[in-house]
Amino acid sequence: MIGFPAGIQKIPANLVLLKACQIVGVFWGAFTQRDPQRNRANNDALFGLWQAGTIDPHISARYGLENGPRAIADLAERRAVGTIVVELP
Repeated sequence: MIGFPAGIQKIPANLVLLKACQIVGVFWGAFTQRDPQRNRANNDALFGLWQAGTIDPHISARYGLENGPRAIADLAERRAVGTIVVELP
């Protein structure tokens, strides 16, 4: 089993082999500070894929900015399945 920090579900190691895929982890906060230009390029590429319809992330909830604390609580308590969107006025 491959385990992840913060209570993320464990994945059987043989599943990765059978599916011919790999698991890659990134310390995103540190990466954004260490290499902001590359982080920006990655974000631009992801948004480009989304705009082209190549990827369609699952949105589990949308919140107005006034409910931002609830959105953060949902993330902290692992109630999100997919992406949580906080919409600005």
